[in-house]
Amino acid sequence: MILVIPAIDLLGGQCVRLLQGSYEHETVYYDDPVKMAKLWRIQNARVLHVVDLDAARGGSEDRADNKNEIGRICEALDIPVQVGGGIRTLEDIEAALDLGVYRVVLGTAAVRNPDLVSEAVERFSCSKVVVGIDAKDGEVRVEGWTEGSGLDAIDLALDMEKRGIRRIVYTDISRDGTMQGPNIEAYQTLGQHLTQARITASGGVGGFEDLQQVNTLKPYRVDSIIIGRALYENTFPCQKLWCWHYKEQLNLNQYSTARLSDEC
Repeated sequence: MILVIPAIDLLGGQCVRLLQGSYEHETVYYDDPVKMAKLWRIQNARVLHVVDLDAARGGSEDRADNKNEIGRICEALDIPVQVGGGIRTLEDIEAALDLGVYRVVLGTAAVRNPDLVSEAVERFSCSKVVVGIDAKDGEVRVEGWTEGSGLDAIDLALDMEKRGIRRIVYTDISRDGTMQGPNIEAYQTLGQHLTQARITASGGVGGFEDLQQVNTLKPYRVDSIIIGRALYENTFPCQKLWCWHYKEQLNLNQYSTARLSDEC
């Protein structure tokens, strides 16, 4: 079965989900991201995906961010944590890795400064640097999904692959947070064009049937899926056997026996 990666989106230090990337349609699910991260770990998460939404939409040097929360999550867990949002320089990458982040996701930076991607892969390796492509109607969007770029998502993916990227996190913004099903066709099309990079899908999963659909995408280089809202809202039957509703009573430091992931 495809690797399921729980998502934690941080805004103002809280765990939130946005609808189709809109900051005006925010739902707060939990106010303690470290406890949330530990809960996903207890439920057998092998990798965690964290997005700093404050940093993603800020352009100034004094922009808000959630570095403290991210550092605490990395320190608390025994599984890889990948982080995206507001990482736009080599110094940003190094700072994130110093926090204990396993790998960083470059989004806006890959569009604005593609040479940075080449430098980052050479300096930190493809296992530490991946590219996030967030697209709507095939167009890549940037600055926390608030601006169009004019770039075609497939063209960007092919360029990133040539620059040494071996994993692309592809989000269909129109499906993100809707739980109306992933854009299977978009992942197939992207996978048909790539020859070396793997794809982590993101956006639209609402239940187990959607996971079964995504699982059919393995021939198209899709080997993992990021899930947010569907997990937070307990849409999977097995979650009723887990511990979302009892998180205040659990020993969140006693993890499961899930094998740690060595995914690149």
